[in-house]
Amino acid sequence: MRFMILMIPAVYQNGKVDSNFVPPADKMEAMGKFNDKLQKAGVLLSLDGLHPLSSGTRLHFSGGKAKVTDGPFVEAKEVLGGYWMIQTASKEEAVNWMKSCPADDGDIIEIRPIFEMSDFPNPDQKAVKR
Repeated sequence: MRFMILMIPAVYQNGKVDSNFVPPADKMEAMGKFNDKLQKAGVLLSLDGLHPLSSGTRLHFSGGKAKVTDGPFVEAKEVLGGYWMIQTASKEEAVNWMKSCPADDGDIIEIRPIFEMSDFPNPDQKAVKR
C-alpha cells in the first residue's frame, strides 16, 4: 500500500513565517536521520519539504476560470510543510513509522492512502488509466 504522509508543522500554522524561513540545523539533521531510516528500510518512495505559505500561490476555480492569489493566505489553518510518499504492507505499519518522526510539539502528521488502480471498479479503470 502506498501512503502520502503530510507534515503540518506548528511553526507554519500561525501564518507569520516569512518566505526566507529555513528550519534550524538540528531539526534538519534529526529529520535527515529519520528519512535515512525510511530509505534503508525500503519504504521511502519520495519526500520533499515545502517553503512557507508566504511564498505560495493559489488558484481558485469558478466558471471555468482561475483566479490567482499569492500568499500568505490569512484563512489558512493547517499548512503543509512537506510530505513523504511511502509504501508499506499496511496502514498500521505506516503509522508506526511516523510515530518515530522527530516532530515538534504541535506538529501534525496526516497519513492518507493513495488510490491504486485496483481501488476503482473495472469499467472505471479504463477511464482513469494514465
